[in-house]
Amino acid sequence: MIGEFRAFLLKTNALALAIGVIIGTALGGVVNSLVNDIIMPPIGLVLGGIDFSKLSWVLRASSDPAKEVAIRYGTFLNAVIAFVVIAFVVFWISRTFIREAPAAPTKTCPFCKESNAIDATKCRSCASEI
Repeated sequence: MIGEFRAFLLKTNALALAIGVIIGTALGGVVNSLVNDIIMPPIGLVLGGIDFSKLSWVLRASSDPAKEVAIRYGTFLNAVIAFVVIAFVVFWISRTFIREAPAAPTKTCPFCKESNAIDATKCRSCASEI
């Protein structure tokens, strides 16, 4: 049973997916810290000392912060910026490491100008000899 499980992990992409999820979770924590601790404080300072995580529209005020009803759009703004940074990093990593396979060589039919496999003897579109 253990041998079958090991074969499953090695044969499928389950191991790569698990590693990707673990790295993605760690990357999410790093990017959240980057946004909340490094990017947003200077932006808040430039905009007059605003702490984005505290921005909210209070719908019902209360002396107890736990009972206050508010739309916390600053926290949402931090999450959107973290998402954009994570999306950019994933795009950059995938662009760097995942290369598209080169196109297979083809030959063009002299009659209909369609591309065909290099070893084809008849055109797949017009069925003429090539």
